[in-house]
Amino acid sequence: MNIVLLEPEIPANTGNIGRTCVATGTRLHLIKPLGFSLDEKHLRRAGMDYWKDLDVTVYENYEEFLAKNPGAKIYMATTKAKHCYTDVQYEPDCYIMFGKESAGIPEELLIENPETCVRIPMIGDIRSLNLSNSVAIMLYEALRQGDFASMRREGELHRLHW
Repeated sequence: MNIVLLEPEIPANTGNIGRTCVATGTRLHLIKPLGFSLDEKHLRRAGMDYWKDLDVTVYENYEEFLAKNPGAKIYMATTKAKHCYTDVQYEPDCYIMFGKESAGIPEELLIENPETCVRIPMIGDIRSLNLSNSVAIMLYEALRQGDFASMRREGELHRLHW
C-alpha cells in the first residue's frame, strides 16, 4: 500500500502520517514543494522515533512521481469526488493521494481522473477533515479490505491476562 502527499504544508500532519505508515507497513511518497524541512523538530515530534523506520521517497514534482511509478493505480482523495472511499476495491499495491492542506489536489488532476477520485462523507459545509485523520480513515479501509494482511490483529496486556 502507498500513501502519496502532494505538496504537504504542515509538518505535524506529515509526521503523524509517517507514524501511521510505519505502523501499517505502508510506503509514503512526498511530492515537493514541501512546506517544511524533513529535519524539522515538529516533523520528528509527530512521527516520534518511528521516522527512522519509515519507507519514504521524496520527488521533485508530480511528473517525477509519475515517471518513477509507471502504471500506478492512484486514488485521489478529494472533497469534490462523486465516489465514496468505501465504494472502491483497493488493490494491495495502489496509491492513495492527498493534496496539500490549504487547497487539496489541483482540479486539473481531478478532471483527468474522475473514476479514481474518492471522498470521505461529511455533513454540512465542512471544508475538509484534518489531513492525517483523512489518511488514517482511508488507509485503514484499504487495509481492512485486504483483511489486514500480515498485521497483528491481537494485542497483549502488560500486567494482566485476558
